[in-house]
Amino acid sequence: MEFTAGGRLEVRISGDDVGKRVSVRRVSGEVSAGRKFIDTVGVLTSWNDGVLLVTRRNGEGVRIEESALVAGKVVPAAPARRRGPSATYPELARVASRAWRPIESERLGEWELRAAEGFTRRANSVLPLGDPGRPLDDALSHVQEWYAARGLPAYAQTATGAEGAQEVLCAGLEERGWVREVSAELRIAALAPIGDAPDAPHVLLSREPDEAWLARYQRKGASEVALKVLCAGPSVWFATVPGEGDVPAAIGRCVVDGRWAGFAAVEVDPAQRRRGLATDVMTALARQALDEGASAAWLQVEAENEGARALYDRLGFATHHAYHHYRAPGTA
Repeated sequence: MEFTAGGRLEVRISGDDVGKRVSVRRVSGEVSAGRKFIDTVGVLTSWNDGVLLVTRRNGEGVRIEESALVAGKVVPAAPARRRGPSATYPELARVASRAWRPIESERLGEWELRAAEGFTRRANSVLPLGDPGRPLDDALSHVQEWYAARGLPAYAQTATGAEGAQEVLCAGLEERGWVREVSAELRIAALAPIGDAPDAPHVLLSREPDEAWLARYQRKGASEVALKVLCAGPSVWFATVPGEGDVPAAIGRCVVDGRWAGFAAVEVDPAQRRRGLATDVMTALARQALDEGASAAWLQVEAENEGARALYDRLGFATHHAYHHYRAPGTA
């Protein structure tokens, strides 16, 4: 890695570059054993008290002692590698939020506080997009008070690998003792190829989930609040593959919102897996979304869900960004 035309190492970054993508080199190991270097590329999320924090695309934060820094420069944004449609983080964050609506919400500047009596973190977390209209500490205090008044822990939904401002916010939360509890990927893809699979006439579509659908849904005992969240959205569809008994062999959910089709709750009976039922569900929902004018697809998947990740790889989904839920200190 060269930092100047002549190969000479220089530190050409400062605290004024917080929020920018940088490439840095630091000394590692015993100097007496020969100088060894480690290179790191990511967003410079903070530079305080002689320590730099660089956040990589996967959300990992790397702390670097200023005294170990031997070179550094600002670099262009990472090249687009997505196979699907182009999209900004704010666009996708808002589309995903509309697909999983809370029961109650309130604006704090450009932030949205969301609550649904504790049903899922997505519907019970603040979505911080833009300026809250007050200093960060004041905004976070208001967030904690708002959720405490509803008997809920305070969560913030943020992202990495998307935009520098979000990664700076992640660093700010961690510095204030907020704890990252859940991380997942938001993936996108072109919609038409998903709908091009062979026809799946055994997949039934409906506007509301019936008792059978809910029996397969992983969140057992769905409450009235849960049903309101599941059924909310611009255009919501539920897919069911009937099973041998009262419980379906597979289910899925899709929300159509303009050009976007958001997939969720794609679940298959463990005894029926590897038969293509999840693909059938996705195909049927994709065709419905295409009929309504959608052209792009998105979904969220947790890193440890290897089966789902493999399926979505085959369907052409690529990671747009990682999103995280941070819990406020002192809340359970």
